[in-house]
Amino acid sequence: MEYNYYKNKKILIVDDEPDLLELVSSTLKEDGYLNVDIASTVKEARKKLKDNPPDAAVLDVMLPDGNGFDLCNEIMKVRDIPILFLTARGEAEDRFQGLGMGADDYITKPFFPKELTLRLSAVLRRCYKEDDPMVLIESGEIDFTKAIVIKEGEEIPLTAKECAILDILYRNAGRIVTIDTLCQAVWGDNYFGYESALMAHIRRIREKIEMNPSSPVTLLTVKGLGYRLIMKEGR
Repeated sequence: MEYNYYKNKKILIVDDEPDLLELVSSTLKEDGYLNVDIASTVKEARKKLKDNPPDAAVLDVMLPDGNGFDLCNEIMKVRDIPILFLTARGEAEDRFQGLGMGADDYITKPFFPKELTLRLSAVLRRCYKEDDPMVLIESGEIDFTKAIVIKEGEEIPLTAKECAILDILYRNAGRIVTIDTLCQAVWGDNYFGYESALMAHIRRIREKIEMNPSSPVTLLTVKGLGYRLIMKEGR
């Protein structure tokens, strides 16, 4: 079962570039987001906010009839939702202003579409907790809230990076997650060269979640591509 409890959240993207709006919205939908709305002006965004209040917003700073900072202030007065800024302006002052207003993240153009989905997913998971954090696997359970594996009655702690790797694998349970995607999720944009470190973490994770790490049945390698997490049947 795909770990998508947050993907039914309403996402509003506000930007005045039609091509970027199309790219971002299509990328989010391809990634499993079920309710993505778009606006190209402050006026249009205000109407969307009133008619179909979102659970999160991605705002461009420079808009034809205003700016994302003012729009962020308007949103925060009526709704407590996570906000990400998306802008071509990379000056430190803009970044500090956006984050200082209470925004949850700040992404500078140009960017990889996958970077936005990963950052948005991280913000949504942090702000909207899942009701059932217990994950059933063949050897036992994973508890993400406590960062532990429960196997044969024993609680085995997970490190932060092990938990992050398992988290993205669980959110895509049953599907192949590429090596690049896992490295970027754990080490950020400067992830090149971390393939060996990822393999070491995968090996340690298997020692914790598999009954027989040398013959894994839960965390599988897809040669040349990445890894796949198999949930216990009935989950």
